Amino acid sequence: MTPTTLFYIIIGILILNFFIDKVLDHLNSKHYKDPIPSELVDVYDEHDYIKSQKYKLENYRFGVLTSSISLAATLAFFFFDGFSWVDSIARSYSDNTILIALIFFGIIMFASDLLGTPFNYYHTFVIEEKYGFNKTSRKTFILDKIKGWFMTAIIGGGLLAAIIWFYKTTGDAFWLWAWGIITLFIFFMNLFYAKLIVPIFNKQTPLDEGSLRSKIEAYTTKVGFKLDKVFVIDGSKRSTKANAYFSGFGKEKRITLYDTLINDLDEEEIVAVLAHEVGHYKKKHIIFNLIASIATTGFTLWVLSLLIGNSMLSEALNVSEPSFHIGLIAFGVLYSPISELTGLLMNYISRKFEYQADDYARSTYDASPLVSALKKLSKNNLSNLTPHPYYVIAHYSHPTLLQRYRNLYHK
Repeated sequence: MTPTTLFYIIIGILILNFFIDKVLDHLNSKHYKDPIPSELVDVYDEHDYIKSQKYKLENYRFGVLTSSISLAATLAFFFFDGFSWVDSIARSYSDNTILIALIFFGIIMFASDLLGTPFNYYHTFVIEEKYGFNKTSRKTFILDKIKGWFMTAIIGGGLLAAIIWFYKTTGDAFWLWAWGIITLFIFFMNLFYAKLIVPIFNKQTPLDEGSLRSKIEAYTTKVGFKLDKVFVIDGSKRSTKANAYFSGFGKEKRITLYDTLINDLDEEEIVAVLAHEVGHYKKKHIIFNLIASIATTGFTLWVLSLLIGNSMLSEALNVSEPSFHIGLIAFGVLYSPISELTGLLMNYISRKFEYQADDYARSTYDASPLVSALKKLSKNNLSNLTPHPYYVIAHYSHPTLLQRYRNLYHK
């Protein structure tokens, strides 16, 4: 195989991924006006259903536009030797391999984010604003960007520097060392993400004493789930959309409720949602996902170790001096079909886990408040009640509302 052949394989993969995504998006869009299933007729009234259709259609068209522009920009960067140009800029600042890689990725990621910012701004302050979701101030939008850049530079840059250092010092065994440090990082983030990272972007406060906290404590005591940390996060500073999530394990486990969730649902519904989250913990889904993440990371690094030393990866991008960071770009595209397959598998497993967590909530609390909570959340988020089955397989980590309804009431 020649570098030119490899180059066109990379281009082919980029175009094929785009084509598959757009076909799935198109198929899904054809279901926007499907009749609402009889079990879900109480989710939307006529006005809200029409509103949800318009919201989905506008997001679909905007997604086609932005992804098309992104693909065009990416292809232009490949065809006009953009990586070689950025590599030469990075090398003009340093002779150190690690610094060159950090500068290289810093330029590409910063430029990419800047180019994407107008589209993010439009989506937030035009589309989300139009449909009543946006609560983000322009100050918060800008600060989020700046904080995101710093977090990427510190965390992403630190991990990249460590991986390249291992590559330079340990040779073929670098993937084991890199896997080890990334595994430690994954464990650390699972334990302390809510304590260390979330406060940079959001304010978290313990749930106040009162009837809701009493009901939560009564439920967790009943199922033998020790939970001292129940927090409320100010999600309303950015959006009206609601959420709840479980994080950490051991002494660091906690449930975080969005303030919008507390505003949208009654107390019985909130406890039912929490019962679902407890189900994930009791069924050991948290541990499974952690192990799966570590395993897939190890496999990816192992495959990377087999290919990264091949100068053809750099030559395919028309960079004369082979390097880890250029090879990483080519590898990332070449590996994407495998990532897509593992993503499909993990989405399938995730949907199975959601059924199991729903079953746990039904058996330890009640199905009715969970169903009513899911319906309210779907309505408030203008969710798609009739997605195309192929789109669900490819993109949904949760079953559809209809599937969860039928599982909760008819299993």
